Amino acid sequence: MKTKVSTLSRSIHALLSATATFSLVATSMAHAQSETPDNGANDVEKIAIVGTRSAPRSVGESAVPLDIIGGDEFTAQGATDIDKMMSASVPSFNVNDQSINDASSLVRPANLRGLASDQTLILVNGKRKNRSAVITFLGGSLSDGAQGPDISTIPSIALKQIEVLRDGAAAQYGSDAIAGVINFALKDDSDGGTFEARYGSFYEGDGDTVQYSGNVGLPLTKDGFANLSFEYREADPTSRSIQRPDAAAIAAAGNTDVPNPAQIWGNPEIKYDYKMLLNTGLDLGNDKQAYMWTTWSEREAEGGFYYRNPHTRGGVYSNDDGETLLVGDLTPNDGIGCPTVAITDNRPDQAALAQLQADPNCFSFYEMWPGGFTPKFGGTVFDASIVLGTKGEMSNGVHYDLSASLARSEVEFAIKNTVNPSMGPDSPTEFSPGQYNQIEKNLNLDLSYPIEVEGLSDPVNLAGGLEWRRETFEIQPGDPASFEVGPLAYDPMTGTSQGFGIGSNGFPGFKPEDAGSWSRSNIAAYVDVEAFLSDEFMIGAAARYEDFTDFGSTFNGKLSARYQMTESLALRGAVSTGFRAPTVGQSNVRNVSTAFNAGRLQDQATLPPTHPISVQKGGTQLQPEESVNYSIGLVGEFESGLYLTIDYFNIKVTDRISQTSSLTLTQADIDALLALGQRDATSFTSIRYFTNDFDTVTQGVDIVLNYSMEMLGGDTKFSFAGNYTDTQVQDVGPDGTVGNIGANKVMMLEDNLPDTRFSLTANHTNGDWRILARVNYYGDYFEDHVDDGTPEARIYPGAETTVDVEVAYNFTDELSLIVGAQNAFDNRPDDNPLADWVGSAYPTTSPMGMGGGFYYVRGVYSF
Repeated sequence: MKTKVSTLSRSIHALLSATATFSLVATSMAHAQSETPDNGANDVEKIAIVGTRSAPRSVGESAVPLDIIGGDEFTAQGATDIDKMMSASVPSFNVNDQSINDASSLVRPANLRGLASDQTLILVNGKRKNRSAVITFLGGSLSDGAQGPDISTIPSIALKQIEVLRDGAAAQYGSDAIAGVINFALKDDSDGGTFEARYGSFYEGDGDTVQYSGNVGLPLTKDGFANLSFEYREADPTSRSIQRPDAAAIAAAGNTDVPNPAQIWGNPEIKYDYKMLLNTGLDLGNDKQAYMWTTWSEREAEGGFYYRNPHTRGGVYSNDDGETLLVGDLTPNDGIGCPTVAITDNRPDQAALAQLQADPNCFSFYEMWPGGFTPKFGGTVFDASIVLGTKGEMSNGVHYDLSASLARSEVEFAIKNTVNPSMGPDSPTEFSPGQYNQIEKNLNLDLSYPIEVEGLSDPVNLAGGLEWRRETFEIQPGDPASFEVGPLAYDPMTGTSQGFGIGSNGFPGFKPEDAGSWSRSNIAAYVDVEAFLSDEFMIGAAARYEDFTDFGSTFNGKLSARYQMTESLALRGAVSTGFRAPTVGQSNVRNVSTAFNAGRLQDQATLPPTHPISVQKGGTQLQPEESVNYSIGLVGEFESGLYLTIDYFNIKVTDRISQTSSLTLTQADIDALLALGQRDATSFTSIRYFTNDFDTVTQGVDIVLNYSMEMLGGDTKFSFAGNYTDTQVQDVGPDGTVGNIGANKVMMLEDNLPDTRFSLTANHTNGDWRILARVNYYGDYFEDHVDDGTPEARIYPGAETTVDVEVAYNFTDELSLIVGAQNAFDNRPDDNPLADWVGSAYPTTSPMGMGGGFYYVRGVYSF
């Protein structure tokens, strides 16, 4: 059986997300129930290491919003995508489908509290996870140009719990922690294990998914553990497309070579996805431990791209908008010209076409692909890391944690079913456009010491530490055919061009002159103090200094407090400053991709902000984003088992980093590029670069509610996770633009994510049976369809609700069978009012996904 994994991932994502919500609820509820055993629950209180340098804390004791999702609860869902699994668990965590979205289809950006994917810090066992080499050039505006970690490289079965700190924490952890921190805590069992098999498919009959995973705990001598996890996944692509009207018109005119649908909108195919993780620890005696974990993952994905119309695609088929075919003279110096082939009523002149085909010295791509063509874009994503360290308590009472890490991420791009037009009939149809690499090295020393202070019942915890980090971004060139300037684009004898495009069409390869390696180092020092001024009142303060070799230094601070007003109610709040350093990749990357602009496909070049053409268009060296974060909330833990948190947050980010909107190149700009040796400049119509171009204010409210009770002869846990988030771009002009950010992009930043999102989950257990039901609500949102940037591309889809269900039965203590459905009633987003434009049946950035209903079955064996 051939497997199919793309669409499935998304649907499962919704279900897993909801289950994750339940997990969060149940976890939070565990704390409340630990003090109320009479309610029939057997939950164990969970504690987290994020958000404090003191002793680990439970959810309710934290001075800032903190969610803890148990590993078993997290995986008790149909989804296989960690991003999707978290979406329902964390009120303000969102992830969109990324169909036909360049490298975003390989590593999807996820957003916490309405901010970009690289504005959330990701930790594994409390240590910083490396960035992905993928830069999301097309990230739905909100994450355009973001370069964040790829959390999907972690096998979900390896997780003990997930800790989500929804508050600014740059003063504690450094760059990127503007929106918050997510820590993935790994399993550390020295015995037992779990094996699991999953299969699922969409109601529509596509997107079949198969996944196998396992976790085994082994002893490492009598004083340690070695916990090994693995995962393998495959998935078929999905399609939620209709035939494009231009393709339909050509087919109606008698062209039988036009594919139907000509362009696929849906999840990419996951050809394979391997993940392995080994977590080890060893007790050294005398309150000292050694630890090490290593990860390895590799996956290959392939998705669709934009259709190349055989009459109008510039640089390939026609350069006069479909009046005549673009014909190349293979012997331009023989004095014999080529015929002109006019196009009338969607049909080339047949007599002229026959003359063209009979002349071996003349060529048109209409001869190779008379129905047009649609490139297939994808790549292989590799990620590996190792962390080693030791921690413990010294004889003087100082706790220490010394660690070192090395990580590497690679993305090797691939594109096929396309051509390098400038090479004419000699062009291959498959290319390797090149590779991005991200290499990171870290050294960390963390120290803490409890100080007894007269008059205080608890010691004051004093912590501090040092960090050194080095990041390297590399570009490796593609195969020569992917960037070659062929004779139909540039004739060295005459210095003229016949107007054919250069490089693998859709994603030209990286040229040797664009390749290179760029590095940056930084050092950091921090201090962190926490104290209980009374049994009810706790305060904390943190400060951090960092110095970067490329842009200088930054200093950030944080104050937090928690006050237990009554036995059941506590007030908490924090204020902090933060920052996110521009990545080395954002400062140096070069890329050419095909995207829409003003209703037409264009080859858009992304250049470094310090490139002469970028400077001419206003580019300057990138500076760090800076933020001020306020939060205040109420925590309620009641004897009935009810657990409730309500938190307001306000995050102002100045000098936000993003890509500019498309900036049209003038002939003078192109001439300047040619003078600099950019021989493919004649293929560019516009450029983009990274810029600190605007400020935003994001504010909202998170609500988490958990409650459990006995009913119907069993135990039922109810959970609610809701979020309201509003983002406003500052200093927008009368025309709706700010700086080099266009009006549509401003609207996407503000409204592409729904303002309101919530999930309500009920999980009932009765003997060997478990039944889960979840309602997911997504508010209305705005979409700039295919990032076109024009008023005509604006879509305003309405709110949607989906329902997930799952039934589990334990045949024995070891063997369980689970069946379920995400989006059980097969709800779809609003029909796309622009579907006739490029063939997407639904809005492509729908927060609920485009796939519809998805059913699945899981078999779990534990020992």
